[in-house]
Amino acid sequence: MASTAAGKQRIPKVAKVKNKAPAEVQITAEQLLREAKERELELLPPPPKQKITDEEELNDYKLKKRKGFEDNIRKNRTVISNWIKYAQWEESLKEVQRARSIYERALDVDHRNIALWLKYAEMEMKNRQVNHARNIWDRAITILPRVNQFWYKYSYMEEMLGNIAGCRQVFERWTEWEPEEQAWHSYINFELRYKEVDKARSIYERFVIVHPDVKNWIKYARFEEKHGYIAHGRKVFERSVEFFGEEHVDENLFVAFARFEEKQKEFERVRVIYKYALDRIPKQQAQELFKFYTVFEKKFGDRRGIEDVIVSKRRFQYEEEVKASPHNYDAWFDYLRLVESDADPDTAREVYERAIANIPPIQEKRHWRRYIYLWINYALYEELEVKDPERTRQVYLACLDLIPHKKFTFAKMWLLYGQFEIRQKNLQAARRGLGTAIGKCPKNKLFKGYIELELQLREFDRCRKLYEKYLEFASENCTTWIKFSELETILGDTERARAIFELAIGQPRLDMPEVLWKSYIDFEIEQEEYDNTRGLYKRLLQRTQHVKVWISYAQYELSIDTSDRLQRCRGIFEEANKGLRSCEEKEERLMLLESWKEFEQEFGSDTTRERVKKLLPEKVKKRRKLTAEDGSDAGWEEYYDYIFPEDAANQPNLKLLAMAKMWKRQQQEDDDDDVDEEDDEEDEENNGGVDRGRVEKVRGKEMEGEENGRGERGIDKEITEDLASPSSEKPIVSEPVPEEVPKESTYDDRDDSDESSSGSSSSSSSSSSSSDSDNGGEKQPRKSNKDSVKD
Repeated sequence: MASTAAGKQRIPKVAKVKNKAPAEVQITAEQLLREAKERELELLPPPPKQKITDEEELNDYKLKKRKGFEDNIRKNRTVISNWIKYAQWEESLKEVQRARSIYERALDVDHRNIALWLKYAEMEMKNRQVNHARNIWDRAITILPRVNQFWYKYSYMEEMLGNIAGCRQVFERWTEWEPEEQAWHSYINFELRYKEVDKARSIYERFVIVHPDVKNWIKYARFEEKHGYIAHGRKVFERSVEFFGEEHVDENLFVAFARFEEKQKEFERVRVIYKYALDRIPKQQAQELFKFYTVFEKKFGDRRGIEDVIVSKRRFQYEEEVKASPHNYDAWFDYLRLVESDADPDTAREVYERAIANIPPIQEKRHWRRYIYLWINYALYEELEVKDPERTRQVYLACLDLIPHKKFTFAKMWLLYGQFEIRQKNLQAARRGLGTAIGKCPKNKLFKGYIELELQLREFDRCRKLYEKYLEFASENCTTWIKFSELETILGDTERARAIFELAIGQPRLDMPEVLWKSYIDFEIEQEEYDNTRGLYKRLLQRTQHVKVWISYAQYELSIDTSDRLQRCRGIFEEANKGLRSCEEKEERLMLLESWKEFEQEFGSDTTRERVKKLLPEKVKKRRKLTAEDGSDAGWEEYYDYIFPEDAANQPNLKLLAMAKMWKRQQQEDDDDDVDEEDDEEDEENNGGVDRGRVEKVRGKEMEGEENGRGERGIDKEITEDLASPSSEKPIVSEPVPEEVPKESTYDDRDDSDESSSGSSSSSSSSSSSSDSDNGGEKQPRKSNKDSVKD
């Protein structure tokens, strides 16, 4: 217990820092290091020099040093640096045998240490122990054959000693291990230093087999070229091309081969090499090849050669495009255009066959539209460029067999085939082809093309038959009926033409009936059958009440040179106006009245002009509420409406509404007059006299009111204004109307309440008048002619 207590008392107490505030002067680590350097605190004084005066002291010194080295080795045998230091110390004392013994002991510890072998061999070479050095190098390359440094130093030692055969033997032993490229180059350079070209060639032969890279083949060929063996160099290049084949071609090999031939002035060979390479190397890997080929052609070729380079480059681009996307028909078109302009027919045919082999995968016409032009271009190329009609026929027939006619067809292919057979003077084949087309897949374009062909051949009976078939196929096509009738008219058979028109207008479905009726009417007018034309117009008006038909009918009657043409024309206009009263499109009725007005201005009298002028409507701008699809309010829309006097006169209570509206406006004007008179009286009292200018202004206003009393014309205008403003539609702005345009009315939003019902308007007017009469004690406004109208 005592000892334990004593032990506890010996433990020093940790000093507590009372003031933990930072010191005023701060010292950094950099300052500490700098001060240590300045004061040289880490430098130890050198040991004292020992002078050895006799052999005994020397032996003691050696013993002491050896004992220290042995102690270090015994402590850690794997530290090779201790062994090397020990051996080097023995070597410094000329104790080679001891140093050799130390190296051997070290090799027993770690025989794979490269530095140990190098130090050992260098020691033997320094001491001119050649055989010992050879022995060490042999042992080293046997144990560690992949360490190139041993081989380099061994061969260098043998060459320095003049042992050429021994050095060659070292290299031969080395090459058996197939070392890296630099070892082979060292061996080749060794042989070339002693003018052994044949031996160097044999080394190159083995070298390019062990390391089959393009650069090594090029070095081999340049070696042959450098020593004047041109044939051997060409043979090396040819062997290299065969060795790599078409799968592992490299543009650098062909560039070097071409430059080799260019130096030998073999320009045709160079051109062949470049073309051969361009045909086999992908475009993205042949940029340098194109560059050198272009430079070569600019130096030694003509214009044709330069164009060939450009064409070859573009051909490569197109090949890459069509390989990447075979169904990119635009790329095929560009490629074929290039081939047609430059290549022979066999090459162009080959490319065409490759192109048309890419059939669209989906049988839909939109996918075939571009593809079908490949066949068309192919056929035209065979016919126009190669001038081979038999092959052209085969192309057309193959294309027509390929198209799925049950789903869709291409009329242009049938027509082009028919036109080709006609150019070959084979009319029967052309008709047979077009007849087959109409039987398999009838189309409007096929019928039109076949009929046009027969018309050019003046085969009118065939045209009639084709028109009949066409109308059986598409009876609603008005253009066909019209063309058929025109053909009969040209042939002079008007009865057949009229019968065709009658059949046409009797069809239940027509795509453009207005065009058909117009053509029929024009036909009758050309034949001067006026009664038939009138009958046609009447039959047409039974089917439609379109304003243009009425106007055309009136103009037709006006164009006939008869005595009663004006009465007939005017009667048609009147009948049309009555018929269009029930028409919802007021613009059409307005169009009719304007046409009638122009007619009366040119051919009518003042009475008829005034009559038509009274029929013209007033143009009113209104606004209506818009409703969205979901039923919500979408705001207001402005639009123009036309108020016709005939429609306004047929509606009841309009006169009462107009008078109520006039009374309301007169009330507002009278209130303004009262305010002006009161202001005048106050001015007279204040100024002691009469302001004549203000009096004249009031009198002028009264006179203007008396002169502007409204007649029946004004009342009619107010009636039309009220009718044009239903409760759900609010007119907002009126516009001035030119003389030739119907008049417009002016509307206020606040008048809408007065127009909601006639009963409310009349009651409001009567109550207002009675209230005014009851207020007799108040100052009454002065009555004018407007008041009499109101009463």
